Amino acid sequence: MIERRKHPRFKVAVPVEVHAEGSAAPLHCATSDLSLDGCYIESMYPFPAGTCLELKLDASDALHITAKIVTCDPQFGNGIQFIRMLDGDRATLSKFLDHIAHQDLASAHRV
Repeated sequence: MIERRKHPRFKVAVPVEVHAEGSAAPLHCATSDLSLDGCYIESMYPFPAGTCLELKLDASDALHITAKIVTCDPQFGNGIQFIRMLDGDRATLSKFLDHIAHQDLASAHRV
């Protein structure tokens, strides 16, 4: 299987507030994995593929991200692709993920 992702993803639960187009109430959940290009959220009632979103991701700071649903796994969740974020938010997310990567590396050396 060929890896299509440009950036590594990490198994990490980060609080996220999801605002879907056409929905008045946000969905509060957490990521099950996260990368610089996207994330996966678990949900019993996932959004259809193609749905546009506004995310507020709590990765050390509140990051505001425009995103799109790229996969829909019924009764399980959604794969989300990040479409647009401010340069400062992207730098914050990159720093957060670097920290997670170093924690994972340190944990692997302790085993």
